[in-house]
Amino acid sequence: MTRYIGGVRERAVVRRLLGANRLVTLTGPGGIGKTRLARQVMRDVARAYPDGVVFAELAAVSDGALLTTHVADLLGAHGPSRSSVSECVVEHLRDRAVLVVLDNCEHLVADCARLVHAILAECSRVVVLGTSRHSLGIAGEQQFPVLPLQVPGADVVLTSDEAGCYEAIELFADRAVAVQPGFRITDGNCADIARLCRRLDGVPLAIEMAVARLRTLTPRQITERMDHCLTLLTTGRRTAPPRQRSLRATLDWSYALCSDDEQRLWAHLSVFAGSFDLPAVEHVCATGDAVDTIDGLVDKSVVLSETGRDEGVRYRLLEPVREYGHERLLLLATRESAARRHRDWYDQLTARADAEWLGPRQSAWWHRLWQEHANVRAAVRWSLSEPGEAGVALRMAARVEEYWTLRGAHAEARLWLDRALAAAPPDHPDRPLALVTAAAHSWWLSDLPAVSHRVAEAESLIVHVDDELLHARVAYARVLEAQAQRDARCREIATGVLPVLRRHGDHRRTLRTLTILGGVEAYLGDIGAGRARLRDAVAFAQDHADRYYRDIALFGLALIETQFGDVDTAADAARTALASTSALDSRFGDAFHIEALAWIATLQGHHWRAATLYGAAATAWESLGSAHTPLVARPHQHHLDDTRRALGSPAFDRAYTAGHGFTATEARQYALEENADTSPDPPEETVRLTQRQHEIAELVAQGLSNREIAARLVISVRTAETHVRHIMTRLGATTRTQVATWYLTRSGTPVN
Repeated sequence: MTRYIGGVRERAVVRRLLGANRLVTLTGPGGIGKTRLARQVMRDVARAYPDGVVFAELAAVSDGALLTTHVADLLGAHGPSRSSVSECVVEHLRDRAVLVVLDNCEHLVADCARLVHAILAECSRVVVLGTSRHSLGIAGEQQFPVLPLQVPGADVVLTSDEAGCYEAIELFADRAVAVQPGFRITDGNCADIARLCRRLDGVPLAIEMAVARLRTLTPRQITERMDHCLTLLTTGRRTAPPRQRSLRATLDWSYALCSDDEQRLWAHLSVFAGSFDLPAVEHVCATGDAVDTIDGLVDKSVVLSETGRDEGVRYRLLEPVREYGHERLLLLATRESAARRHRDWYDQLTARADAEWLGPRQSAWWHRLWQEHANVRAAVRWSLSEPGEAGVALRMAARVEEYWTLRGAHAEARLWLDRALAAAPPDHPDRPLALVTAAAHSWWLSDLPAVSHRVAEAESLIVHVDDELLHARVAYARVLEAQAQRDARCREIATGVLPVLRRHGDHRRTLRTLTILGGVEAYLGDIGAGRARLRDAVAFAQDHADRYYRDIALFGLALIETQFGDVDTAADAARTALASTSALDSRFGDAFHIEALAWIATLQGHHWRAATLYGAAATAWESLGSAHTPLVARPHQHHLDDTRRALGSPAFDRAYTAGHGFTATEARQYALEENADTSPDPPEETVRLTQRQHEIAELVAQGLSNREIAARLVISVRTAETHVRHIMTRLGATTRTQVATWYLTRSGTPVN
């Protein structure tokens, strides 16, 4: 009755699975779209089954004894009275080529398994497609997890034209027209709709229920009231099954299917934010048999499992499922103890990460903390909300400063530190180091007054403290302030701090001080001393298996050499650093090192390449939410102006726009390409598209829409939109007609 949204790729995959397997089960939580997908696939493949398709909706069949009778009635399979109903069904299907669709098997899973096993064992031409929150668990079953609709990430800035690329927003817009004729996505409401779809984790049923609220609320008002989505989302269609007339009813249905242990674990898992792993579950949920229990919840589609980059399995709850579990946890009266164990686990985790950051596990810790970011945030927030726990928040927020930098999250890190500093006792022993860390984040944010204020407070707290290392660490923050202010005292302070930091084994601040001192000495005219300091930092970092400070030191070398020395040496340093931080997928590294490579291209006279790199670097700076640091701002403007003058504004803007449209991966590949096009203004003919982009350009030339391209190539509409946008950026085109003209001219086809 309504248009089917999304699922182009999913439909194609399920069709292929049905061609290779005789039992395919679509699994997933309630409201995820299993039934709609099954119906679409059923229509797609109906012609392949000459004896027909039967769709058995089982939600209303409450008694397992009636399951086979229900299926028999749908098939018209009636035999002699002495035969069992199951025998009649098997005999009816024995020589027929039929697709049997069993919808909503979860509450009759054992009975469904017996019936399906009997059919498949005797009826060689029958194929079964099931939908269930719980797998059937029989030999030969091929599961296909149905995932939520695509939603934009929290860091994606959308325009109304781009919003429709995301399936969840497309569904919202499509259903909204039925509630509010004339509704459309605009630049004014697309951000609110994106937040709402993220809050609902792309669950189609939840989105459709949210749309129903448009009768009385705007998208923004709905989003603002989403703190209790199970209460808000209660307006279902009258024709929907009872279990789908509210989101709570859907989850009640799932909850009733769980064992007591599974229900209890579901409740305790609600303290997690984002994804989590099995050791965390075992600690936080205080259960010895977590493996079997969480396996049961995964099998019932309450918990989603996903394989991480290190092949370790991680789990997560969709947001409506998590909120439901939270309500159950409150009823168990164990929320505080579970939340405390959660906080303690992530307190220990960040302590280990901080202790092992400098060493061979640095990359592993970076990725681990990225995965656990939401949980660390939740643990800090809980500590700030509980009386007497702010000190734990203080030390957690001050740890692994480098992680926050690589993530480009200085503002968030400082926010947590400021809140913890306000809540913790004035004489808390961790306060001076927390102030120093807050000063460092403020330095990256170019907030020099905040740097001065925090350093001054830290100094006042340690006046009477007899701790040489603590004094050196606070003085290190004063080095940051002096360097940012171009104060000549920076060299003196840093030179005095270094021996103390080295003597006490504070290798991280030793490395950071060396990199600052190297740059300062070069700018004071001692180029040789500056180079020596930075090379010392690179060697020291390599001795300690560190990449983070080594890459900063390499940027320092590139900065010195572009200003005072050898451009080729600068290029080697910048490329090495970019290759390193690219492995961490760090936009922080992209911003600094692609920026440096842009300066180098300017100095080498490769101005088209330089302008493209300035555009690519600008995207990285924007993703960090900050402008160029004082360290970068002056050389940036100087070199960029040189390139603009060399190319002229029109050509510069073309190249800059092309670079600005690169994805992070494309930007890194272009910046690291040894033989990239470096002519001053490459002619249009030299523009190169990837094989996939060339294929899509051909379809654009044929007049296909993005939706038609997606269907032809079996990709999502969003992916097709993204490809077309990148093609237009590469070609400097503003319309699809220009893309078509470009393709047709190069393929030898006459252009009308």
